Amino acid sequence: MRLPTQLLRRSRNAHKGDFGHILIIAGSARYSGAAVLSAGAAYRSGAGLVTLAIPRGINNAVIKVKPLEVMTLPLPETSVGTISPAAYSRICQAALSCDVVVIGPGLSTQVATKELVKRLIANLVKPLIIDADGLNALVGCVSQLKAIKSGGSRPIITPHPAELARLIGLSARQVQKNRKIIAQKFAIKYNINLVLKGRGTIVTDGTRTYINTTGNPGMATAGSGDVLTGMIAAFLGQGLNPFAAAKYAVYLHGLSGDLAAKVKTQMGMIASDIVQRIPDAIKKCTLRCRRSSVGRASVL
Repeated sequence: MRLPTQLLRRSRNAHKGDFGHILIIAGSARYSGAAVLSAGAAYRSGAGLVTLAIPRGINNAVIKVKPLEVMTLPLPETSVGTISPAAYSRICQAALSCDVVVIGPGLSTQVATKELVKRLIANLVKPLIIDADGLNALVGCVSQLKAIKSGGSRPIITPHPAELARLIGLSARQVQKNRKIIAQKFAIKYNINLVLKGRGTIVTDGTRTYINTTGNPGMATAGSGDVLTGMIAAFLGQGLNPFAAAKYAVYLHGLSGDLAAKVKTQMGMIASDIVQRIPDAIKKCTLRCRRSSVGRASVL
């Protein structure tokens, strides 16, 4: 796949603010790794700045394992170590200086945190990516997707089949039988960009549809989806439109997984291996583009 020039060419006078500040609202006492994986993937995919908004109880632990470049925003937490509704104002303030907001990785389904998620989704006016527990918070109130402001662009949601099934009241098996049609109809109905994960991941806004060809079963491992979310956020922050950001991220995510599997095997690879292979995947695509350009030039 030919990557867009917008991702590959950088001005000599560029600074980190030119490539997007990503705010990732994520993590809980039980699922701190999801936040770290998303942040690392965002940086490896070209983001200029990444801030993790996490429960303050896991801040010290996250600092020890996160990429050194990632900033943290410790937030008030509930008694079970999830982000508290009391964090609402601080999150909104932080979002003002960011270009893209991610909601969901590892947040948990704690009741108070779910209410916070719904309030944020309804009120944040920024390009928005909703993943994992961000989507689980919308079960029973999926119509809230229609009201998302999202900074003038359609939001991106990234469910796996079971998560989409819960949103629309079907079984995961029913979703899998009619993946493309269900995804397209859902995207149209709720005016969103949908990334339906799994073999042949589908990216659609209801009108345009891309079916991915990269990836392997070794990527069916904890945290792989969090990596994809960080990649999409990075491409969105670098100025791609939501559909394009999701399409290129899905392709490179799968290619990174294919490269990781060659070294680690499908059985032995883990999500952090995918993160480490993102630069190699980008490099491989860049070389393909150059060879393709040279070939066309010689014909002409």
